[in-house]
Amino acid sequence: MANTNTNSGRVSEDQYYLNIAREVAGRATCIRRKFGAVIVKSKQIVSTGYNGAPRGTVNCSDAGFCLRNELGAKKGEHYEWCRSVHGEANAIIHASRFDMIGATLYLVGLESESGEIVKDAEPCRMCKRMIINAGIDTVVVQSAEGIVSQYKTVDWMNDNLGEYRMVNGKLEPVRPEGY
Repeated sequence: MANTNTNSGRVSEDQYYLNIAREVAGRATCIRRKFGAVIVKSKQIVSTGYNGAPRGTVNCSDAGFCLRNELGAKKGEHYEWCRSVHGEANAIIHASRFDMIGATLYLVGLESESGEIVKDAEPCRMCKRMIINAGIDTVVVQSAEGIVSQYKTVDWMNDNLGEYRMVNGKLEPVRPEGY
């Protein structure tokens, strides 16, 4: 986990990229939450992305409507109701895989109404899959003011993204609550 400042009083490298991700999130067009992502390799920014509707289509912020909000979608569920391409996905789309192998993705989420940092932010399952396939090694997330969470994609792979568990020597899917 990263400190906000180094001994010299400078902002730490992780916080520097998280600050940039926070600025990128300011371009998001989602009514529910705004996310900004920055992919960094060898201390160079490879790509950035924020969540918003696909190019050439109406943004939720322009339409003034969020179907996930209206239907009461829980965190992590029913992304098929969402018009947005996630910030992580947009950052990945805009970079070559060669440039992302071994890279770090920095992610910041902001509550659209208050601008507060999303307290329990992390990539969704679909974004985790894309992050793994892109070859990104580490994800650093600003979880709350002053708290930084760090994830290793190898841990997600070793845990099968939490989508399977071993029962009586067999892999079984983990079903969402209520199903």
